[in-house]
Amino acid sequence: MNARAAATAAAPPRPAGAGPFSAFERLVAWRYLRSRRKETVISVIASISFLGIMLGVATLIVVMAVMNGFRAELLVRILGINGHLVVQPIDMPLEDYEAVAQRINGVAGVKYAIPLIDGQVLASGTVGAGAGALVRGISGENLGKLTVVSSNIKHGSLVGFDQSEGVAIGQRMANNLGLVLGDMITLVSPDGDITPMGTTPRVKAYPVVAIFEVGMSEFDSSVIFMPFGEAQLYFNMEGRAQTIEVFVDNPDDVDSLRQLVEIAAARQVFISDWRQRNETFFSALQVERNVMFMILTLIVLVAALNIISGLIMLVKDKGHDIAILRTMGATRGAIMRIFLMTGAAIGVTGTIAGVVLGVLLCLNVERIREFFSWLSGTVLFNPELYFLSQLPAKMDVSETISVVLMAIILSFLATLFPAWRAANLDPVEALRYE
Repeated sequence: MNARAAATAAAPPRPAGAGPFSAFERLVAWRYLRSRRKETVISVIASISFLGIMLGVATLIVVMAVMNGFRAELLVRILGINGHLVVQPIDMPLEDYEAVAQRINGVAGVKYAIPLIDGQVLASGTVGAGAGALVRGISGENLGKLTVVSSNIKHGSLVGFDQSEGVAIGQRMANNLGLVLGDMITLVSPDGDITPMGTTPRVKAYPVVAIFEVGMSEFDSSVIFMPFGEAQLYFNMEGRAQTIEVFVDNPDDVDSLRQLVEIAAARQVFISDWRQRNETFFSALQVERNVMFMILTLIVLVAALNIISGLIMLVKDKGHDIAILRTMGATRGAIMRIFLMTGAAIGVTGTIAGVVLGVLLCLNVERIREFFSWLSGTVLFNPELYFLSQLPAKMDVSETISVVLMAIILSFLATLFPAWRAANLDPVEALRYE
């Protein structure tokens, strides 16, 4: 038998339950978590650390969920009205728009292709000054395919839209111009009739046959839908279309469909997609989202630093107890694990409480907004500024898990130095100065 085997055989057996993270170590860690009258300061620091981690995690979850919801709602509404691909002619006017649209409709992955005419006008109603608006010439059949609009008609109907010689406007535009169903809205276009004296503005009034509300103030206050034939006459584009907007099954597949759509067009066209037309907007949202995550992580980091200060004070206060445990046979590893569990318990419970609080806030974020709006007497999350009529929140599971892991890892890291200091405390020195 070699020397190592002999030493192992001679060593006394390990007591049951005395291994790493044993019941004894958990018991001591739990006793250190409980506050006593003379440990009030340590208890207060531990409570502040717990609250800091809880609020930090909850804030991160809520802010990330709101920003995700904001982006998702904008994406749905923007892509629900605007095409995923926009086909524009290059060599000659788009007079064969019906044939081109039919060929594009035959491409696999394309939902529908819609010929459109767009034009800027000045709109005025019965009250107030005029407001700039975007007129979109579209047939009633194709307008019905835009479910974001057709399923949100608040007044009137799109039945017989092509024959009505009227227009559909947003609810906010109707409110701003003092219009109701059946009223006349006056449109002024700078591109009117050509006369010997030059081009004169075209002024024409149309009845309001439908009022919609898609929930995005930019569209509800500035978009007017006009029958396609009427738009051709109004903008001097008889027999032509301005663009063809293509809606696809999956907006993320526009790159793979671009070439197929160009081939199906069978003519010289310029194609742009929704990401190019909204690149600045969605890039700004992504940058803001990343920056907010980093800034709010500092809240959790500050709470983790409070764990360090609280544990250092606890180690200093428990120096006599540590010395007694060491003389009774507790190893350095056991002392280190005790204080690791003490600090980690604060971080883990604070993280769990933060997740619960964050989920509850996300589920009731709109009610909370309405309450604080009522309490302050002001409009929080003004739709005129933030485009949406209500505050959205969409939690992402992977994002929430990353927040939880980040908080727990920071909490564990914060306990390493105090636990190491406790494990390396000299029992003789601790008893001498007690």
